[in-house]
Amino acid sequence: MPKNSVIGLVMATLLEATPFIDRLFLKAYAHEPFEVYQNEHIRLVISGIGKAAAAMAATWLILTEHPAQIFNLGAAGAMNHSHYLGETLHISKVIEPDRPVLGTDRFYEQIPDILQNFAAAVLATQDKPIILPEERDRLAAFARLADMEGAAVVQTCRRFNVPCYLFKFVSDTPENHRIRENIESCREGFCQSVMSVIMAKR
Repeated sequence: MPKNSVIGLVMATLLEATPFIDRLFLKAYAHEPFEVYQNEHIRLVISGIGKAAAAMAATWLILTEHPAQIFNLGAAGAMNHSHYLGETLHISKVIEPDRPVLGTDRFYEQIPDILQNFAAAVLATQDKPIILPEERDRLAAFARLADMEGAAVVQTCRRFNVPCYLFKFVSDTPENHRIRENIESCREGFCQSVMSVIMAKR
């Protein structure tokens, strides 16, 4: 598959993506089948929430824009007190708690590409939001963060042999579930923390 210098960004919601659109001077490019914002070097796709939506968006991006690499960026919940609101983490492995390997108790795993010199964490991706304290406690033994898209983006990129990097910021903790408010207050800092990585890949 041909590749060019375009960098693909897959983000679940416009709420998370707004600072990237502003800082990168991205213009609306398409509204169907996905909202897409672009400049000369960047294509940002708003996937929607969930693994199926993320996989479809990543597939569309790869087949139509042929990006040199893809970043999945966005919010994730902290499983315990190890991380603070707004903290940015680079994902080193993704597990799927709602997708066990057939006949075992093991979760499917997806391994993204990894950059050096970033604080790293294991991410759990599943379609059901993790809300209850006991759910967080159960998954804390396997992952530090949880989202609803990351594993699907990695798996899609692996299928098409496209490098894939994941960065997430903490949007909720066991004590703080004000996700929308927290995203609004933390998204600018997150954007600033990963902007240099995106620009270096141009």
